[in-house]
Amino acid sequence: MKLENKIAIVTGACSGIGKAIAEEFLKQGAFVVFSDINEIEINSENSFFIKCDVSKSEQVDNLIDETIKKFNKVDIMVNNAGIGTVGDVLSTNDDDWNKIISTNLSSVFYGMRAASNKMKEKGINGSIINITSILGTVGFRGAIGYCASKGGINQLTKAGALDLAPFNIRVNAIAPGFIKTQMTKGINEDANLKSYIEQKTPLGHMGEPIDIAKGAVYLASEDAKYVTGNILYIDGGWISE
Repeated sequence: MKLENKIAIVTGACSGIGKAIAEEFLKQGAFVVFSDINEIEINSENSFFIKCDVSKSEQVDNLIDETIKKFNKVDIMVNNAGIGTVGDVLSTNDDDWNKIISTNLSSVFYGMRAASNKMKEKGINGSIINITSILGTVGFRGAIGYCASKGGINQLTKAGALDLAPFNIRVNAIAPGFIKTQMTKGINEDANLKSYIEQKTPLGHMGEPIDIAKGAVYLASEDAKYVTGNILYIDGGWISE
């Protein structure tokens, strides 16, 4: 098992990509803190739930502190929680903008800061994994806030990797393409949009949450001990077009 006895935190772990990552980490031997704004039942002796609104820095700090109290360390931090919104530059108002930036971008900074401080304090060779998106690299009409927030994560990842390299804390990101989750449910319900996405994806279909989870296991494990500041695209070839 690649993550045996590692302590991992996954935000946004009650559904979709976050849930898949947390469950795959468990299979790989990690003790996993499932964190989400929504409460869920945890049925494994190797997992624990902590409620957290990641847009609030004090709640993220508490998430890390409670994990340390229970397990005495944190080895892996996955900043996955986020929201999807629609809106173009003409129609996006201040409230919409502030919500997506605080939930998708500021939250990642809070998670990186809180986790890395504890890793440094305890001498942990940690792994921080940020979930970004292909839309942080390429534009997409009608999603200006989402694209901006994910592009910001890319730069947080690169700059954070440089800051934390002296402490042997690795920082990487995964940029999913279009993945079958509740967030993308509308794509499958719109025949024209579904066809467009499939045609734009060289492999011809949307991905599954497990595809992202497998990438997260790699970045969290010793297999990636020489990998930092990297954005791993798991997108069916989208950005190669």
